[in-house]
Amino acid sequence: MRGIYFVTDKELSRAGIFSDVKNALKAGVGVVQYRNKQASTEEMFKEASKLRQICKDTILIINDRIDIALAVGADGVHLGQGDMPYAVARKLIGKIRIIGLTVHNLREAIQAEKSGADYLGVSPIFPTSTKKDAGSACGPDLIRKIKKHVKIPVVAVGGINLSNAKQVISSGADCLCAIQALVTKKDVKKEIGKFQRFF
Repeated sequence: MRGIYFVTDKELSRAGIFSDVKNALKAGVGVVQYRNKQASTEEMFKEASKLRQICKDTILIINDRIDIALAVGADGVHLGQGDMPYAVARKLIGKIRIIGLTVHNLREAIQAEKSGADYLGVSPIFPTSTKKDAGSACGPDLIRKIKKHVKIPVVAVGGINLSNAKQVISSGADCLCAIQALVTKKDVKKEIGKFQRFF
């Protein structure tokens, strides 16, 4: 796992999530996370089903919803600290699928790896407006600390843009997620390319 970890955002998107994801794939993105906190279960199922078709050769992760991930045949789920406990999620989703966990400090990161998580989402690195409950920014130094203690991939999330992306990668992040800096732009593929130069 290396490079841009692409997350959809229907509210912020300039061209729509399907266009965004198609352009992300053209840019060579290897992981797409479908995230929609406002949608009904029916709407999520329809959108995730379409994304599964678009991402037939790309890893598709569903945010929070194990039922949606299983229903559309996604490759895995991403869970926050307040979501389904990892052990229960693993029983439901099986051993083959991916489970990523959001962590906010070193203790949570070490525990997540011990539990069996496939990767960590370290969040928020910088202040962000795209996730209302993100909490206080932890800064790139937390990535350095986590990388000294865990071996699974680290995805940096929160407030990342072209001015601070290089700093985040230098801190040891394997992937970075930039939502607002990508989906609000006219040419998503071109913007992703600007970030990929840092890897």
